[in-house]
Amino acid sequence: MNKAEKGEVIEQIKELIQNSSAMFLVDYRGVNVADINKLRSSFRKDGVTYKVLKNTLFRKALQQVGGYEKFDDMLVGMIGVAFAGENFVAPAKIIKKYNDDSQKLTFRGCYLESTFYGAEQLNTIASMPTKEEIIAGIIGSVAAPASGIVGAINAVMRDLVSVIDEVAKKKAA
Repeated sequence: MNKAEKGEVIEQIKELIQNSSAMFLVDYRGVNVADINKLRSSFRKDGVTYKVLKNTLFRKALQQVGGYEKFDDMLVGMIGVAFAGENFVAPAKIIKKYNDDSQKLTFRGCYLESTFYGAEQLNTIASMPTKEEIIAGIIGSVAAPASGIVGAINAVMRDLVSVIDEVAKKKAA
């Protein structure tokens, strides 16, 4: 790879970094090609881009963007990077599930926005709700009082109809 090609690759990596809400670093040593393809498919379904990059080029791109110094010491060996879009929880859930099943994929650390989280925090990140789950919870909370009000109004109307019906029966008798 000549210098111009390396420059192009670094620019592409910088674009991935800048367009991502999170980056997850994994060591894929011991993972076979079939499993990597399954992982890529799982990542793709959730809008996550998974790349295996040359460590030196990735390091240069990180240095040019700035703010990702904690990754420097981790860029050794067979490293894959999951770049998350809006759903920054998806890669953590996929990595955790795969790691629980096979014990082969090693989570090194991640940056969510500009905050670094180490390998020991994978379970915490994976247990966080996704953006869609949060929105559904908020909508459910907002809708619950409204449905309660409708139920209360219907109960009052039903009671009122019962009272009027009883009064009508007494007058007729």
